[in-house]
Amino acid sequence: MNSLPTEEETYDTILDITTETCPMTFVRTRLALDRMAPGQVLRLALKGDEPRRNVPRTASEQGHVVLSATEAADGVQILLIRKKS
Repeated sequence: MNSLPTEEETYDTILDITTETCPMTFVRTRLALDRMAPGQVLRLALKGDEPRRNVPRTASEQGHVVLSATEAADGVQILLIRKKS
């Protein structure tokens, strides 16, 4: 069972794709996840309606777990994604 990270836990990798457009938003996300070990957590910053819909959906379809989606400043959304085991 995958659990949500507690405040004491951290993420393993940070990726900022706020300047990217689809389909590059998920291409960059997938490359980052591919480089990570199973179970590690990616902190992903993204911006725009299309990436907000497509990146979490596609990550879930590939077996990864979207742990949280948080709104940050200037319309940026922060996702925490745990790589599939």
